[in-house]
Amino acid sequence: MIIKLLTFIFIALQISCASAPKFDTKQVDSSLTPQQVIDDMPATRGKSVLWGGTILDIRNLKNTTQIEILAYPLNTYHRPLTDKKPLGRFIILRDGYLEAASYAQGKQLTVVGKVSGTRSGKIGDTQYTYALIEAQQLHLWADESESRTRFHFGIGIQM
Repeated sequence: MIIKLLTFIFIALQISCASAPKFDTKQVDSSLTPQQVIDDMPATRGKSVLWGGTILDIRNLKNTTQIEILAYPLNTYHRPLTDKKPLGRFIILRDGYLEAASYAQGKQLTVVGKVSGTRSGKIGDTQYTYALIEAQQLHLWADESESRTRFHFGIGIQM
């Protein structure tokens, strides 16, 4: 009986740990930040990055979707650590249409993609330069309250 219980607990723990997304990080330059890309575009163009953060805006254009992100450091599962200091802003370019209701402002997102350039824009009245990332992989994170693994078992008698 104890062996069955331990086996069940082991399998449940393995399943709960297996829910983290798998990113292709073979070519990723983990040292690059959005600001480094902006500062040295010629040297960083075409490099692969793994970045994440909070969605600030999403726009569906004719053939692409553009997502503005406030970047944060990532944890070991590549989820943005929004309690840390932001690393700057960047724009994700994704071919095709993404539902703006799903990719709403405030949601957390992680992307693997290639640096494709920079773009000037405004934040309020201030000029800002964004790093542009052509998305290869996107992961939209569930809200913290939804993503916690809930595990419960008990022994009881029912009448």
